[in-house]
Amino acid sequence: MILVDLNQVLISNLMAQTRGMIDGIPNKDMIRHMVLNSIRGYNLKFKKDYGVQILCADGADPWRRDIYPHYKYARRKGREESSTDWTKIFELISDIRREISDNLPYIVLHLDKIEADDIIATLVKITDTTKDPIMIVSGDKDFIQLQSKINVKQYAPIQKKFIGEDIDPKQFLNEQIIRGDRSDGIPNILSADDIFLKDEKQNPITKKRLQEWSSLKNIPLGSETSKYYLRNKRLIDLSTIPQDIEDRIINTYRTYSIPHRSKLLPYFIQFKLKALMTNINDF
Repeated sequence: MILVDLNQVLISNLMAQTRGMIDGIPNKDMIRHMVLNSIRGYNLKFKKDYGVQILCADGADPWRRDIYPHYKYARRKGREESSTDWTKIFELISDIRREISDNLPYIVLHLDKIEADDIIATLVKITDTTKDPIMIVSGDKDFIQLQSKINVKQYAPIQKKFIGEDIDPKQFLNEQIIRGDRSDGIPNILSADDIFLKDEKQNPITKKRLQEWSSLKNIPLGSETSKYYLRNKRLIDLSTIPQDIEDRIINTYRTYSIPHRSKLLPYFIQFKLKALMTNINDF
């Protein structure tokens, strides 16, 4: 199974496309071609050893925001303050995702309130008993925790290399929980929920303390710090995904109707994807 972080593919190709801009909006035809060519490349690289490709996309209004309102606050704030028309960019991303879902012979999973991380972690979990090989295509280091399963590997497409192979997944996860994730608006376990909202500095965690805590099964924490540790664990640890979220993912995955390959050629013709037509068997 090849599990592709589709949002990362879409965003990375969009950010890389610096030419063909129209009023600050990337050229949709060029982005479409780049994304499809990326998907083709992953299929060629991994299909023989890992089988079917599943494209996993972020849904709107993630469930983590229900338990932690400041989740990814800085990203939302940055978009609001940016001169870029993010509404149009997200429309472009959604259009291309729907095209892929309607015309390419892959499972494309996109559900409201559910992130690609949840989908990938859940599919790893349900294949745990089979030990079928799994390749996660994403540069997101959060997935290193899933490599505690011996059948899971991860490839970072931007760096063009495998990651996490020389890292202890359990210790890495514990360190992530302790340090938090500033990019997602998650403070460290010594800092309050609204620390970034107030634009204040976090209480520092020394390397020595991080090393001591990350090597222990039971971290000796006070009541306030324990509360923050639990907060971070619920947000970062992919084994804590709520059961109803997992059930929605599994049901959608098992009932998904994959488009027939006969849709590929008309789709390529419609959007004049001549270069991809000559490599249609790669999809």
